[in-house]
Amino acid sequence: MTELVLKLPDDLAQRAKNAGLLSDKAIQRLLEEAMRREAGRKLLQTAERLQGAGISALSDDEIVAEVKAVRMERGARGRKLGQQDPQ
Repeated sequence: MTELVLKLPDDLAQRAKNAGLLSDKAIQRLLEEAMRREAGRKLLQTAERLQGAGISALSDDEIVAEVKAVRMERGARGRKLGQQDPQ
């Protein structure tokens, strides 16, 4: 486990403490929620860049074909290493 030391303004620390937000579990939950929001924000930014670049979306059939190709490649790579098919 990593231990963190936070320096907060006294009024914010008191309000957070009163709201039950300074426990290990509460801070973990807050960080996980913030990371999900950040990942969503980055995903939307990427989607906007793709749309701006004029790259057309793949059809469902194209997506399925791409997934199958990746799985086949991974399976072939795994067999070369003496592993089982990772599907």
